[in-house]
Amino acid sequence: MKHRAVNRRSVVIGIGATAGVAAVGGVALSAQASDNTSSASSSASGSLAFDPDAYTELTTTVTDTDGDEHDVTYHFWKAITYVADPVDEKYQSLTVSVPVVIDGTAVDASDAPILFANSVGGYMPSSVADATGVGSGGMSGGAPGGAPTGDASASAAPNANGNGNTNADGGATSSNQLLALAAGYVVVEPGARGRTLTDSAGEYYGVAPAAIVDLKAAVRYVRANKGRIPGNTDRIVSAGTSAGGALSALLGASGDSPLYDTYLEELGAADASDAIFATGAWCPITDLEHADGSYEWNWGANKLSTGSQVDQTVSKALQSQFAEYQASLKVKGLGRFGTLTARNYDEYLVRQYLEPSATTYLADLSDSDRETYLAANTFITWQNGRATFSWADFLTHVGARKKTTPAFDAFDLSAGENNLFGKGTTEARHFTAYSLRNDTTGVTGKRLDSDLPEVLRLMNPMYFLVDKPNPARTKHWWIRLGTNDSDTSHTVSANLAAAAHTLGDDVNHLYYWDQGHGANTDPGDFITWIAKVTGHRTKVKK
Repeated sequence: MKHRAVNRRSVVIGIGATAGVAAVGGVALSAQASDNTSSASSSASGSLAFDPDAYTELTTTVTDTDGDEHDVTYHFWKAITYVADPVDEKYQSLTVSVPVVIDGTAVDASDAPILFANSVGGYMPSSVADATGVGSGGMSGGAPGGAPTGDASASAAPNANGNGNTNADGGATSSNQLLALAAGYVVVEPGARGRTLTDSAGEYYGVAPAAIVDLKAAVRYVRANKGRIPGNTDRIVSAGTSAGGALSALLGASGDSPLYDTYLEELGAADASDAIFATGAWCPITDLEHADGSYEWNWGANKLSTGSQVDQTVSKALQSQFAEYQASLKVKGLGRFGTLTARNYDEYLVRQYLEPSATTYLADLSDSDRETYLAANTFITWQNGRATFSWADFLTHVGARKKTTPAFDAFDLSAGENNLFGKGTTEARHFTAYSLRNDTTGVTGKRLDSDLPEVLRLMNPMYFLVDKPNPARTKHWWIRLGTNDSDTSHTVSANLAAAAHTLGDDVNHLYYWDQGHGANTDPGDFITWIAKVTGHRTKVKK
C-alpha cells in the first residue's frame, strides 16, 4: 500500500543534521542515541505483558512534506488489549508500529520517541480492532457497540452521525503517524470508548469520562512494558484533533492524577504512570462547561449559514458568563501581553495569532498571488511585509458561524456533548445550570445531577492547569487551530496555551490562516518539534 502525507506548505527542517548524517523523511538519521535510555525492567505481567515477537512485518511508502517518497519497512502489532478487565475489547485495544528499515537503511527505534495518536472525533468511539497497518484505525461512529454481552445496540444518540453541533470528523490526521514512522519514531494508536455505545440493557458505557480513562490506561500499558515495547516510554507524545485534541490536551494536563484511579482500577489498568512527555492538540474542543459562553463571545455577532441571527438575548447572557469565567482564570497571554480578559481578548487574538497567521500566509505567496488575494480581501492592510486588520473585519471575513446557541449544551439536549454527559440509560443530560434552566424538553430538575461536577472536572484540562496545577503534567505543548474554524471558540485553544504558558511550560501555538476545523498544514514541523523537545536523534543500525 502507498501512503501519502502531503502538506500545502512544504516546510521540513532536518533534525540533528550534522556532517555525514543521512536525511530520511525530512528527519536526519544519526548514529547518536538520546540521553534518555530505557531499562529492561517492567511492571507488566500476564495479559498485560507486551509480546515483542507477535508482530507482522509490513512495507509502505510515505511521501514527506517536500514531496519525496520513502520506503519504510516496519513491525506492526495488531489490536492489543491494554487493560486486564476490558469493558469492550473492540475499543480498548491499541496498535504499535515500529520502523526497522527506512530507504534501505536499518534503523534502531528502541529509544525513539513514541507518538501516541488517538483517532477520536466528536467524542465518538474509536477502534483499531480492524486496523491493518499504521494509520488505518479510526472513529467508529454510532455503530453497534460490542458490549460485554455481545448484544450491543446501535445508538440514536444526539449527533450520532456527526451532523449538528459537534464535528465528528476529527481524529489524529494520518499524516502525523506516517511522517513519524518515516522519521524513525514508534507509533502507538489507541482505541477508546465513545459516547454512543450502548449495551443490551440500553446503558451508555462510553460516556464521560470513559474516553480519557481508556487513553490513560493505554499509556499505562505502554509505560508498564518499558524494555519490552520498542521506543522510549519516557518520551510519549500524544496527538489528536477536535475532541481527540481535547483528550490529547487532557492526557497531558492530568498525568498521574489520583482522580482517575478508581476508574482505572475497575478496568484492571497496568500499575504504571499515565503521564506523558508532550502534547499535540489540533482544534481542541474542550472546557465544555464554559464553551457556550466562549463561543458566543467569539461568534455571537456572526449569522448562521442560513442568514439568520441567533437569539441575541441568549447570546449576550452567555457572553456575560464568559467574561466572569475569563476574569477568574487570571492567565497571562503569550508575548508578555498581560492578564487576559473579555475586554482585551479580541486585541490579543489579533496581535498574537491572527495577524501573524495572515502575515505568514501572504509572505509565502508569489507577488502576483498576494496582489490578487489582497485585492479580494481589502480589509487587510499589507505594509512592510506585515498584515494588519481589526477584529470586527476578521469576523466578517470568516462569515457564517457553524453552530446555533447554545453551541454545546443545547436547550433541547440535541448536541453531541449532551450525549457525552449521559448516564446509565439516559442518553443526554444538561451539564450547565443555564441550559438546565432553559430546557425545552420537559426536564423538571432544578439542579444539575450531583455527579456532574466531578465528571466535568475529569474532562477539563483547565482544572489541572489553573484550579490545581498538576506537577506531573506535560511541559511541552503543540497547539494548532484554523482561523476559519467556528466549531469552537478561538479562546479555547488560546486559554489552554495561556494557562500552560503562565505555569512556565514550553508552548508552541499558532493558527492556520483561512483554514477550517481539523486543519494540519505543518505536520513536518510537528515531527521536527518532537525530536527537538525530546532530544532525540534516530539511530542507524551498524
